[in-house]
Amino acid sequence: MVDTRIIISGLWIATMLTYLLGDVLRVFAGDFEAGKFPGGVQATQGLWLLIAVIMLVPILMIVLTLLLPYPAIRWVNIVVVILVVIFNIAGLPYKGAYDNFLIGVSFVFNALVLWYAWKWVV
Repeated sequence: MVDTRIIISGLWIATMLTYLLGDVLRVFAGDFEAGKFPGGVQATQGLWLLIAVIMLVPILMIVLTLLLPYPAIRWVNIVVVILVVIFNIAGLPYKGAYDNFLIGVSFVFNALVLWYAWKWVV
């Protein structure tokens, strides 16, 4: 059986790549104006920093899942995945059908992280 740490890390990798795929498709679909957010809100350095921090969450979870001791990492995964889902639900619905599809796929990965972390016993 594959170590739970590896499974959860792989699910965070899949989540991160799903988010990045959505970002790439958004660029090619022309669903945004460079330097602006939906509604014409001008991007600032503070907003870009916030976005960078948000996009780092799955990356940090990969590293933390591999490095932090059990049972702390079990609870970190449970709390973070719930926060990520709440954050993504707050943004629904998205403009493009592909975006809504990809966020649905990420919810499946999030549910699997939650399932494996919840069932994790050492």
